[in-house]
Amino acid sequence: MKHRTDSLLSIFVVALMLFGATVVNAQKFPSKALVSVSEERARNIVGFLADDLLEGRDAGKRGGALAANYIVSLLQEWGVQPLMESGYYQPFQAVRNGNNWLTEADRDLSQLIADGCEVRDLRNILAVIPGKEPGIVVVGAHYDHLGTDTSLEGDTCFNGADDNASGVSAVLQIARAIKMSGKQPRRTIVFALWDGEEKGLLGSSYFVKKCSFLSDISAYMNFDMVGRGPVENPMHLSYMYTVANPLFGEWLREDVKEHGLCVVPAYKASESLVGGSDNTPFARKGIPIVWYHTEGHPDYHQVSDSADKVDYRKLTDISRAACLCVWRLANVRNY
Repeated sequence: MKHRTDSLLSIFVVALMLFGATVVNAQKFPSKALVSVSEERARNIVGFLADDLLEGRDAGKRGGALAANYIVSLLQEWGVQPLMESGYYQPFQAVRNGNNWLTEADRDLSQLIADGCEVRDLRNILAVIPGKEPGIVVVGAHYDHLGTDTSLEGDTCFNGADDNASGVSAVLQIARAIKMSGKQPRRTIVFALWDGEEKGLLGSSYFVKKCSFLSDISAYMNFDMVGRGPVENPMHLSYMYTVANPLFGEWLREDVKEHGLCVVPAYKASESLVGGSDNTPFARKGIPIVWYHTEGHPDYHQVSDSADKVDYRKLTDISRAACLCVWRLANVRNY
């Protein structure tokens, strides 16, 4: 009887191991889709967005509109559908009130408009890959920048290659890779390209204030300047995440080792990731955060932030690491 029990136990253990492997593999992101996140595509996206033709992508201006149209054209080409029935754009108005900008979500703007304050029409871009079960992950980066300054001599265009064409490239490549994987995630993934970040986190704040499914959002991932790094440590990556979710740090450690990614992360767990970028409105609502950032450099908010200075291998590896993280955020049941 003992031998039969041992035999049955062995069969059970093997079956459990095979079942466990199946569960783990089901959560693995397909390698073919992962390597589709490419350096060439990163160069093309950043190169276009940081071209002088886009006039620094000033929110509500011609260059910002050109950038938005380009981003939407890529999402359409790749078959990543719009979040809303009305399309990819979430339009909203912003009005300058002294040194600050306000949106319709902040207050009634009619009196400020009547007083002759500057008004701009802005647009967030929202796309979605639907999930099989309840729950939503939002992946975002701002696409606007500082525009132009005609008072400058010589170059007058703030191209914003690292800030934040690099982040837009990451979001778009992740959306494309997950779509082409052919796998449906457990949770819905919303891809958000924010307008008006440089004017005070306008787009992301507007979205959070108007969002009807805020309680369903399980995590927000942010990209802001992920294409450069300190001269003395070119592989540096600041990887910031909510301290209550230690799995976020473990995942990146595993992926850097397994895939030989060209980054040296500094893991920064924090109780509240408020300040600095579009993660702020989400963090204030208690939503878990993952934030990729490669720190400042001498070209930050200068006309010299050009596409030729971006480290495209590093940007590509950060995008691949983030793609793996998004897939886990959308599929792991608890974190």
